[in-house]
Amino acid sequence: MQSRYIKVTLRQAHLFLLLAALSMCGSVLAEDGAYWEEMTLSGDWQGKRSGWSERGVNLEFTHRSDVLSNVSGGLQRGNVWLSYTDARALFDLDKLYGRSGLTAFFHYHGEAGGKPNERLVGSFMGVDNIEVGSNTAQFYHAWLQQNMFDDGLSVLVGLYPVDSEFYVTDTSGVFLHPSMGMAAEVAQAGVNGPPVYPLGSFGTRIKYSSPNRTAYWQLALLDGVPGDPNNSHGTHIRLGNGDGSFFITEIGYMPLEAGHTFEPVSPEGAAKLEPEIKLHEKLEGFDKTAFGMWRYSARFDDLTDFDAQGNPVRRASFGWYVLAERTLHAEDDPAQGLAGFVRLGATNGDIQQSDGSFSMGLRYMGLLDGRDEDVVGIAVTGSHAGRKYRALNQSAEFETMAELTYRAQIRKWLGVQPLLQKIFHPNMDRSIPDATLLGVRVEVFL
Repeated sequence: MQSRYIKVTLRQAHLFLLLAALSMCGSVLAEDGAYWEEMTLSGDWQGKRSGWSERGVNLEFTHRSDVLSNVSGGLQRGNVWLSYTDARALFDLDKLYGRSGLTAFFHYHGEAGGKPNERLVGSFMGVDNIEVGSNTAQFYHAWLQQNMFDDGLSVLVGLYPVDSEFYVTDTSGVFLHPSMGMAAEVAQAGVNGPPVYPLGSFGTRIKYSSPNRTAYWQLALLDGVPGDPNNSHGTHIRLGNGDGSFFITEIGYMPLEAGHTFEPVSPEGAAKLEPEIKLHEKLEGFDKTAFGMWRYSARFDDLTDFDAQGNPVRRASFGWYVLAERTLHAEDDPAQGLAGFVRLGATNGDIQQSDGSFSMGLRYMGLLDGRDEDVVGIAVTGSHAGRKYRALNQSAEFETMAELTYRAQIRKWLGVQPLLQKIFHPNMDRSIPDATLLGVRVEVFL
């Protein structure tokens, strides 16, 4: 089948974001102008930002800079700086053009700097959630979503990453380790990885929420090879060419969401500064339980099994996961206190290095008097080497990581976060010494 190929260049993407901003110039100050002044470094842009928000347009920008130092073990000692910068544009097309329940969202990001895991540690799971294989700038989200039946059903079509809504625990979001986002046994899958950061895939996501919002069911069917495996720079959409598809589904229960609504309903974290979503942030704590499954339609080479002609046997790639998070102790302000999460996932292990993972952790917001928005967290995650991979490589059975971190909210728009990580058996390789990393992240909402 002949593939269809689309590439969005860096210049085209910058032009899109510029035109989106210029198209809304001349707005007047809206009532939520104080929100932007407090929550962002650049403020309300003389009333333009709040005016656009009132009319249905939110433009948001974030920058993160991380410095990591491998002080012992791993591949070598050393220091690395890396950064992430993004731009997000959320369009409420009901407010703009009277298209009831229709939303458009674009998320464009770029990375710079070094590669702490690749150069210093050699971990299978990685060490930093903004480290990418190749520094570039590209679209992560680019989609339209239609909400129906009082926002109980939404259908999304476009460029979409599954780690924005699937296998997500909010309480693990404070940690820098990549497996606190998408778990390693899923992140390893596929030809070019699944559609998770830094790449989305073209396809559709459907989500149903119960009338009281306490239960949900969602599924996504996406192109099986995000981007272009032969060109890691820029945004690429290739359809056909034997890519197959990636399917994932999740069912969950969130009793504390009873009666809550999002305006508009959008993927978790897609527009975290958008006022209606910010005001909703876990007003009564955390309580989520979910189960999910995923599968590729394409087949992949078995690690050890061959057919009569000497060719690797082709196997399916699939897996499942379960997760839970809870508020364990609440302060007078229910947004503060102790919360924890646990996650467990598995895959068949015939074609990849890992056949499953676990993660668990605790985080406390407002532990210190006078520091109500600071968050301290400790977490552990491990990835298990599959039987066939261990037979081929005489590897250790697990790679395990522990992280201790403290995010200090210096201003509403500025966070500073030191951390300590310990990685045991990096890459499940017995010859690589256990690594110890120290680091700090600075995050600015622009």
